[in-house]
Amino acid sequence: MKRNRIKKNRNTGTISVCLIVLAFLVIMGIQIYRVKQKDDAYAAAERELLQQMEEETQRSQELDEQEAHMNSDEYIQEKANELGLVHENQILFKESGE
Repeated sequence: MKRNRIKKNRNTGTISVCLIVLAFLVIMGIQIYRVKQKDDAYAAAERELLQQMEEETQRSQELDEQEAHMNSDEYIQEKANELGLVHENQILFKESGE
């Protein structure tokens, strides 16, 4: 009788340990899945931010080029002519009639 009881206790202990390990594996699997989802979301956000950064860098370069053009003598002369300003030795002819 004692032998039967010892064998039953071993089986109960083994089953208990297996259930605990199984529960641990399920919980860890769920956690790994959640972390993977977060990682994918962060990767997508990173790609979007890198694209925005590239667009802003390109826009910054365009603005630098525009600034360089606006500081040039050619641009200043164009704007002066639009406003009707001329050099001392220059004659400006305007068409009359609208």
